[in-house]
Amino acid sequence: MPVRKLRTAVVSAALLLVGGAGSIAQGAPAYSPRYAQDRAEIEDLMARYLFAIDYFDWDAYVATFTKDGVLEFASGRTVGREAIRATVTKFSEGIARFYHTEDGKPAKLRHVALQSAIRVEGDRAWGRTLWMEMANHGPQDTMKTGTFGIYEDEFSRVDGQWLIAKRRVLNEFLKGRESGPGNPVADMDRIAGAAPRR
Repeated sequence: MPVRKLRTAVVSAALLLVGGAGSIAQGAPAYSPRYAQDRAEIEDLMARYLFAIDYFDWDAYVATFTKDGVLEFASGRTVGREAIRATVTKFSEGIARFYHTEDGKPAKLRHVALQSAIRVEGDRAWGRTLWMEMANHGPQDTMKTGTFGIYEDEFSRVDGQWLIAKRRVLNEFLKGRESGPGNPVADMDRIAGAAPRR
């Protein structure tokens, strides 16, 4: 290959690489030096939330929210820790209508958080997490994967501790409770980018 053609090919390839890298970088948030610590604390908070649900520990459950925290799910929107406690306790009492063993006893439910995208901006953070729920509700009490969806979260750091300021539970299998049509992470980034800094 002549030198001139080789030089043109190398320059073109370099421009493509730089352009591609720029495109990737534009969509990525800027990570602060303490991002790993913040993310670990938020992931721990989300795990504690799920264990509290599955073991009916409502004190631990409401403690994952800010005092004026918001929980929105298929049954409606609730604000404040005590109101959230009343809502989820009532919901939990009726769950055996949907999940039960063959002899009619309430099934054991186990919630699982899968991949999470978490964006941290100072003392505020946003998350999008895929979740699913399993229960011993199948034939002969075998495992059944019953429900799945996305948590749309807003977190606040209060007195040095990350808490859930707002959790919107989307149930992908229910009409009107699904995510999209756009990428939920892109939506989260737009919301975080427009939010005032604290």
